[in-house]
Amino acid sequence: MLTFVGLGLYDERSITIEGRDALRDADRVFAEFYTSKLAGASVDDVEAAHDVDIEVRDRAGVEQDPDPILDAAEDSDVVFLTAGDTMISTTHVDLRLRAHDRGIDTRVIHGTTAEAAAASLTGLQNYRFGKATTLPFPYAHGADGVPGSVLDTIADNRDRGLHTLVYLDIKVGTGPKGPDPDHEEYMTADYAANLLSDELDAVGVVVARAGSQDPVVAADSLDALAEESFGGPLHLLVIPGDLHMLEHDALSELAGAPETALPDPV
Repeated sequence: MLTFVGLGLYDERSITIEGRDALRDADRVFAEFYTSKLAGASVDDVEAAHDVDIEVRDRAGVEQDPDPILDAAEDSDVVFLTAGDTMISTTHVDLRLRAHDRGIDTRVIHGTTAEAAAASLTGLQNYRFGKATTLPFPYAHGADGVPGSVLDTIADNRDRGLHTLVYLDIKVGTGPKGPDPDHEEYMTADYAANLLSDELDAVGVVVARAGSQDPVVAADSLDALAEESFGGPLHLLVIPGDLHMLEHDALSELAGAPETALPDPV
């Protein structure tokens, strides 16, 4: 059996009770933290809290050499851990399909997602979000500025009055000069706002450290957000579309948006 468990958003306590029980009952536990991470806990913290040993795999160890995980799951109970929800990344869907190809039973135990937290913390209605996008570091896509695909996604959503959730790049094990096992870099919301402000005249909404005891939510023009600092990772950025009256009030009251920065509600 191969059980995929989402750890939730922030630390070793963010896991669901069902996920905790599966983790503690497992014969072996694998994890990856290159698609996301628990900003408030280390691997040691998770191991200590749940009395388990965790075998962390890098990208190659999951995508190119998954056999140690699958071999173990053929005749024992194996848990595969990720931050957030375990099936958000296509990497994990691929691993599950490989298990099915080998006749290995699989199970999914969900964790809270950054997308759900972004709607909950900002007050923006979850059914008014369009297609999400990821903003990469310029060196990661081989050019300066913002990829056209990112701008197209935002523009298409805004044309339809929809909000855009912008995931911010994470680079673990790969840096500006290529593979680097010691490299760990997390794009900040102010950096992202600065990149986007060169291309967009828009309001942005920052969500920092969702799932923690003191998440930060801040809304203003992209130019203004680019001048701020929002603390440690992980950060998200939302570009709102049309605002319902309730959403307008939420950004003002919950995210501190200046009235002059917000478009009129529709």
